Amino acid sequence: MSREPVTGAANGFTNGVDLFLVSCGSHSSTNTQKDFYFDRLITLLLLTHGRWIEGMWKVGMSEEVGKALQAVVDRVNQAAARRPKTLPAVPPRLVAVSKTKPPDMVIEAYRKGHRNFGENYVNELVDKASNPQILESCPEIEWHFIGHLQKNNVNKLLGVPNLFMVETVDSVKLADKVNSSWLRLRTASTQTLKIMVQINTSGEESKHGLPPGETVTTVKHILSKCSALHFSGLMTIGRYGYDLADGPNPDFQALLSRRQEVCASLQLPLEDVELSMGMSTDFEHAIEVGSTNVRVGSTIFGNRDYPNTPTPSPERKSKVPTEEAAKKMERLTVTEQ
Repeated sequence: MSREPVTGAANGFTNGVDLFLVSCGSHSSTNTQKDFYFDRLITLLLLTHGRWIEGMWKVGMSEEVGKALQAVVDRVNQAAARRPKTLPAVPPRLVAVSKTKPPDMVIEAYRKGHRNFGENYVNELVDKASNPQILESCPEIEWHFIGHLQKNNVNKLLGVPNLFMVETVDSVKLADKVNSSWLRLRTASTQTLKIMVQINTSGEESKHGLPPGETVTTVKHILSKCSALHFSGLMTIGRYGYDLADGPNPDFQALLSRRQEVCASLQLPLEDVELSMGMSTDFEHAIEVGSTNVRVGSTIFGNRDYPNTPTPSPERKSKVPTEEAAKKMERLTVTEQ
């Protein structure tokens, strides 16, 4: 292999290569030997530079995740302060949804003091929760499963380290499967598994969840027949793109009503039945009307990275409610005694 003559600064670099050869014990090297060592040196420099770039990327990522997380925490607290005093004084839990994001981002959020994280897909949760770096760096992490759960994936999900809650139990049959699997897999533990019952409040076919009318019977079954499960509350996904200028989100109102019905029918205290509702575009409104558990992803971690798919169009943002709509919202908000 031959090289072009070098001049100026490049000549100085070549002299540096000669010094490198001397340090390696090659006082008199042939051109072939020089080429070999030259390539080795270039490789070393590239590797070093690559590590430097990676390090700088991690520093930048840490700052971005930290700032975004703190901004969301502040908004959660401010929204909680605006809740009517008639609602249970339960501090909202923020679940940081790390779907499609690398373990490094989870670790950075954990280092900033966050503990509750959520995933939509069983395989991704299994991989992420079992990641050696996360296991070592995040011993107190609490994982929430927030996606649709099929019965054939229950055993895989329940083997997840630090599984804290399954928010999407949407049938009696699924509850029975989760209950029996938890009893079998965790025979040495008396700890129950926290679960929520998912309700399809919007009636959209594209969404999973119980019909609202089956809420009480399903919760009653879990309380009486599923000894390994701890019923924690109700969960729903609000319809996308709802405009708050039209008043409170009816899906959130429906979940509030279902909680009232469950508590009245089964003699449960309101504060013992959580409400998981609200995501990146509507979590503040959800908290204002009573949510105790919000699931926020892209606002903390940035837009999601889906391989081999076009960049999604920006999400429609809800309009700021007018004064008239705000008054209407206050009138329509379900008051819980």
